[in-house]
Amino acid sequence: MPAAITPPDVDESIRAVVARLSRPHPSGGSVIERAAIMAESGDSTEIIKWIFAHAGRAETIAPAAAPRGLHGARFGGAAETDQSTPRRYVLPAGALG
Repeated sequence: MPAAITPPDVDESIRAVVARLSRPHPSGGSVIERAAIMAESGDSTEIIKWIFAHAGRAETIAPAAAPRGLHGARFGGAAETDQSTPRRYVLPAGALG
């Protein structure tokens, strides 16, 4: 499916939001937390689409170790180990420049 074409002013406004919310990543690019995107705007899907359209990717996170012991199931519930929704998005170097 081709990437959606956005008007230049919308593209620049999303770029500005992403640049403001992101921070340097060890890869040389930028990283932005999903929570920051969700807190920023009711239009978070457009921001995530913009990230993917500019060679961004969802960062994969290693699954947490299964809790052990008598109360392990209580303190290691599905909400803490759910990996279906990425926590961060990584943009390559130069994507915001």
